[in-house]
Amino acid sequence: MGLNMREGYQGTGPGAITPDGCSVEHYARLAVGAEPDIIAAAVPAGAHILELGCGVGRVTHPLLARGFRVTAVDESPEMLERVRGARTICSPIEKLDLGETFDVVMLASFLVHAGDIEVRRGLLRTCARHVAEGGCVLIQREGEDYHTDLPRERVDASGCTVRIVSSEPVGDGVNSVHAEYVFPDVTWTQTFRSRPLTKEQFEEALGEAGLRVDRYLTEDRIWVRAIREE
Repeated sequence: MGLNMREGYQGTGPGAITPDGCSVEHYARLAVGAEPDIIAAAVPAGAHILELGCGVGRVTHPLLARGFRVTAVDESPEMLERVRGARTICSPIEKLDLGETFDVVMLASFLVHAGDIEVRRGLLRTCARHVAEGGCVLIQREGEDYHTDLPRERVDASGCTVRIVSSEPVGDGVNSVHAEYVFPDVTWTQTFRSRPLTKEQFEEALGEAGLRVDRYLTEDRIWVRAIREE
């Protein structure tokens, strides 16, 4: 199990567990979803993408196959060991300052819902700091019923039953979310903190970082294209 787990974050199951409770082996098994298609449709061909929170490269590798250049960032060295073909950087996202800019900065995996407001602000400042003039930031939000339509489950293409079991308030607008990831041969669990954000709260948070919504990329408004405020 990973060391130095954050308060309120934990994970169970075989293999390395990251500080926010993610299982490296679980993510290595997951199938690629619609994300690469959504991203590719929203950015210029061949763009240089800064992927913040790349994990094991589940999205990185399909983007590379589509001809994008990717600089992949994650705080977990165990995750980064699984990434192939991209420049990799091991760092907490909120502390990243590479001194360079990118055509596209991507913050997926609902990271914008960090329970700690200062961490969220740091994440969005990192996005703003690294996006080139005329570039864009792609952000993945939680679905607007994420914390209310519970318990719920779905089976993904890898055969994993993803079950969001509960979301309980723990104070200051933050919920403790418990999830189970069940394969035929193994189960992983994760408990993590999430701050639900309405569309208005999300857009206000972008504004604090000098960003604004250019457009929502999906009907459910989970994927967002943001640009620098003029």
